[in-house]
Amino acid sequence: MDIRCRKTKCKYNDRHTCRSKSIFVDKDDICQSYIPKIEKKTTDTSKKLFSKTPNYAPQRDTKRMKIECENDCVLNKQGRCIANGITINDIKCKPYCMTVVKK
Repeated sequence: MDIRCRKTKCKYNDRHTCRSKSIFVDKDDICQSYIPKIEKKTTDTSKKLFSKTPNYAPQRDTKRMKIECENDCVLNKQGRCIANGITINDIKCKPYCMTVVKK
């Protein structure tokens, strides 16, 4: 599973790849695992996504990663995400799951 995250100010974000042990997406499609980085200055590269090629971290093997979900999505099977990959985007300063496919 490919876990991509554009919430670059998250503690678990490593060059657009999530390094968290688990992800929880709530019923409003928001990643509740998001924890802001505590840094003096953070550059949000997603705002310049099309002006220069981002430096992506290698894809992570996530067979052991726990991805829970409580929204009404066709990829939600008994609270567990069965997608081949998910993308978390930065919309209105919140980490939204963009892989949601409503029933």
